[in-house]
Amino acid sequence: MTLPKRKIGARDVTAIGFGAMSFAGFFGPADDDVSMQTMSDLIDTGIDFWDTANIYGMGRSERLIGQFFAANPHASKDVFLATKAGIIPGPPRAFNNSEDYLRAELDASLQRLNRDHVELYYIHRRDQNTPIETLAETMGKLIDEGLIGGWGLSEVSPTTIRRAHAITPVMAVQNEYSLWTRQPELGVLRTCAELGITFVPFSPLARGILSDVDLTPATFEAHDFRKHNPRFIAPNFDDNMPHIRAFRTLAASWGMTAAGLAMAWVLARGDHLIPIPGTRTGAHMRDWLPAMTTALTPAQLAQIDATLPAGWAFGDRYSDEQRPGVEYFA
Repeated sequence: MTLPKRKIGARDVTAIGFGAMSFAGFFGPADDDVSMQTMSDLIDTGIDFWDTANIYGMGRSERLIGQFFAANPHASKDVFLATKAGIIPGPPRAFNNSEDYLRAELDASLQRLNRDHVELYYIHRRDQNTPIETLAETMGKLIDEGLIGGWGLSEVSPTTIRRAHAITPVMAVQNEYSLWTRQPELGVLRTCAELGITFVPFSPLARGILSDVDLTPATFEAHDFRKHNPRFIAPNFDDNMPHIRAFRTLAASWGMTAAGLAMAWVLARGDHLIPIPGTRTGAHMRDWLPAMTTALTPAQLAQIDATLPAGWAFGDRYSDEQRPGVEYFA
């Protein structure tokens, strides 16, 4: 099966990428051997846009990817790889976008990844103490030096994107976007389209809730991101589930999984979108791979919107502890 491609920078990559946050156990226990097999499955399937970060397991995700590349050099050449820096884990959480810090973190990431460069380097969260123009100049230097192919921003506003892009063209913007998180529609999607920037939705499956299986928050491990996320805590979780089940029913009526339909909806929002779902096992890819070849009709999109209209979800997408660093805008 030949997977459809979309453009990021000058490169064509699969229309759906892969987010490696799951390798660090953020959404349940992770097994390194299983993660290695998942990467093998990604290569076999053809998914060639992978996304990680320096703080995913404090280097664990990057290290596993580097080990896989060491054992599979051909894969390293084929994969368009993105990583990130800028968050200093807490408590309290802090941010650093200075040139010295970003260079040091990039060097450490490259060592873990068994690479001499990455195709895309994101600022994981913007440090408001560093002017965005200064940050853009720093990233331009890293591009000129061949350490990164391009740069990106995460969880930022349209005005930040425009200011940054005016100094050093931005390759990609990564914000949360799914059927239960629609804020990028307030200008980010349009800004990226106007400027020729790829928009990379993370958590396109709403942190696992847009699936055919009920989640059980009571069983979440202490370090699971969702353990303290408002949308997964009572009474919000119980209020959200009837809407999720209605969406599952709709997907089933069209012969699709909930994950597949949710991903097809994201892809339909524009050709400049490349979502990066995460999975701990290659088997879960089967749920959303068909989305790449699914064209939703206007009538279907309208029915989805009637089932899960913008703003339907109960609870904020972040807790007070999870929110710092995110740029809010209206």
